[in-house]
Amino acid sequence: MAKLSKAREGTLQFAPRVRARKFLPRVNWSAVKHDIKTEGVLGFIAYKVGMGTAIVKDSTPASLTLNKKIAIPVTILEAPEMKIFSVRFYLNGKPIKDIVVSHDKELKKLVKVPASLPEFKAPDKFDDITLQVYSLVKKTNFKKTPDMSEVAVNAPNKLEFVKSLIGKELSIKDFAKHNLIDVRGLTCGRGFTGTVKRFGISFKQHKSEKGRRRPGSLGPWHPARVTFRTPMAGQGGMHTRVHYNQRVIFASTIAEKNINRKDGFMHFGNLGSTSSYILVQGSVQGPQKRQVLLTSALRPTKKQMKKKFEFQELVQ
Repeated sequence: MAKLSKAREGTLQFAPRVRARKFLPRVNWSAVKHDIKTEGVLGFIAYKVGMGTAIVKDSTPASLTLNKKIAIPVTILEAPEMKIFSVRFYLNGKPIKDIVVSHDKELKKLVKVPASLPEFKAPDKFDDITLQVYSLVKKTNFKKTPDMSEVAVNAPNKLEFVKSLIGKELSIKDFAKHNLIDVRGLTCGRGFTGTVKRFGISFKQHKSEKGRRRPGSLGPWHPARVTFRTPMAGQGGMHTRVHYNQRVIFASTIAEKNINRKDGFMHFGNLGSTSSYILVQGSVQGPQKRQVLLTSALRPTKKQMKKKFEFQELVQ
């Protein structure tokens, strides 16, 4: 006879399953910036365009398709330039000073912008520097209000490196030095969902008295309460998730290599004529036009690191 009980299923890693408070999540930059030799900004804001098929030449050592053209699924991300809004100084893990370095009119819809910029004077003691950056979405065709996020920098002399970036536009080519990236963002929102869709519980027998798509019991009589482990209906989607070790296939601008379709991308349209884009292998969470934060890989794997693809074309 089969057992009447089984081990619990599902993960508690993502509890509680509620809507995320903001679209671009915070990042533990103290973990991300370890063992990174390249100099530059460690994060970049991008927008999901959709998926396509890329024809690439496989140059991976010992691959079965070595030196052959193969087709791989890719996600297209529009990545307009960014600018620095403020420079944040840290001491012992706590922010001690923020210096605003930009008061563009596009920022008035997002934050309080000072009439005049203060003098850039770094504090006497600090041990880390991060940047509050915002995307120049005026270069896109679907949005006007910029998105803002905090990103870290990696350089031998961070203060001098940050000073050289103030007032300049940061391009995706400066960030695309990383072959592997992590994509952080929100999943598609599904609203109020039941336990079958939310937790994947199985259907009950068709003669069940009180419905097939509900748990058989919410808990014992004593203790007389419903524990957090009990599958319940509630919010589905709009959760913060991270896709690790996405392979960068290609990064360029529309002026250099135009990948726009004649009738535009579905639910997105065409990329801006002065905008940049990046192609990553595989899928990315969220619907079209969803903002995501690209970061350098937190825990790169040998399998992903040894892959080498030479981009040929994007199939329309």
